[in-house]
Amino acid sequence: MQFREVGNPTYIALKTFRKSGEGVVTPVWVTAEGDKLYVWTVGDSGKVKRIRNNGRVRIAVSDARGAPKSEWVEARARVLDDPAEDQRQRQRLAQKYGWQFHIFNLMNRFSRNKAGHVALEITAA
Repeated sequence: MQFREVGNPTYIALKTFRKSGEGVVTPVWVTAEGDKLYVWTVGDSGKVKRIRNNGRVRIAVSDARGAPKSEWVEARARVLDDPAEDQRQRQRLAQKYGWQFHIFNLMNRFSRNKAGHVALEITAA
């Protein structure tokens, strides 16, 4: 499977790598635009820390629990710290996931998350 074949699924399993080389899989919502995928996540999450340290990731189409439903694909990820990009990703998610995103976003406002969110951009390796 190649990067472009991932398409625009509901979930992907995002595998990031610790300094030790051990992979950590997280299921995430994803949006596609052009030849890039975008993920929106908490700014101080483990996956963000791992991507800042090492942009190598693997992705696979998955179910909501992160169980892969396709072959793994090598990719590169980077953290977009730009507030304008954060807003664009919110709009992409709202358009794709509709009421589910709005409920998620509302619940998030009441969470203890003080770090805010960032967008992750994923491209072919």
